[in-house]
Amino acid sequence: MTEIFDCLIDNYIEDKVGVVENFLSIALAAHLKTNLIHLFQNNELLSAGIGNHKIVVHDKLVRSDVIYWLDRKHNNPYENEFFDLMDKFVLHINNTCYTGITGYEFHYTLYQPGAFYKKHIDQFQNNGSRQYSLILYLNADWKIEDGGELRIYQNDAQQNISPVSGKGVFFKSADLAHEVLVTNKQRMSITGWLKIG
Repeated sequence: MTEIFDCLIDNYIEDKVGVVENFLSIALAAHLKTNLIHLFQNNELLSAGIGNHKIVVHDKLVRSDVIYWLDRKHNNPYENEFFDLMDKFVLHINNTCYTGITGYEFHYTLYQPGAFYKKHIDQFQNNGSRQYSLILYLNADWKIEDGGELRIYQNDAQQNISPVSGKGVFFKSADLAHEVLVTNKQRMSITGWLKIG
């Protein structure tokens, strides 16, 4: 995994957006996708809000995805395998880039056809703990006509990233505005933040 971690970090340093294929193995991505589908079928996903636990607004005109927070307390073997991977990544980025990351939070994200998330920044106005955003995709056989691309805005330019299974995207939470374009089929990911404090 060191090579994949280094590739993601090098891309980030070069372009302020790290993108790497196969951050999640084929097997782990498939298991996490199965988990997410099961949770969705059991109506365990909640409408996503805007803001943090102190100030949360639910506005379907801004974002229309549903989420489920991952937690080791669930004792799910594949979620725990994912957390083990995140522990390795945090250790690597702290050792190589001196980032001082002390924790993280991640949730499953599901967009139904027609869903989107308008342009936004991940850093809260009233809480600066989120340092880096990390998105891992769970969509096998994604095609350009399926839509649902991540659009990142930088220096008056736009970068569109397709949500292909296993791909990882990494950027500074406070720096880059981004959005999820309207998806034409069910779109799944794990979205989260590396944090300090």
